[in-house]
Amino acid sequence: MVVPERTLRLFPGLAAADLAEPTAGGRDLLIGRLLEEGDGEDLRWLVTALGEPALAEWLARRGWRLSPRSLPFWELVLGRRAPARPAAAAELWPL
Repeated sequence: MVVPERTLRLFPGLAAADLAEPTAGGRDLLIGRLLEEGDGEDLRWLVTALGEPALAEWLARRGWRLSPRSLPFWELVLGRRAPARPAAAAELWPL
């Protein structure tokens, strides 16, 4: 998977290869950042590159990381629920 050059604007200091690597957590970072901050072109690329099932699976595992504003939107669009926010995360990053 090759991350488009224009999308790298959302990841200062990271290389495209770091984001495409599924085993290093790069893909989780890529999905979360694009669902949160990506524009229409970024999201079209993301859906084409990974597919809606992969995004729905990410939401079911890591969706609690999205903001309270975007989380309900993506739950509706992808038809999946995100897990509850872990207590440790709530302590470190209160909403």
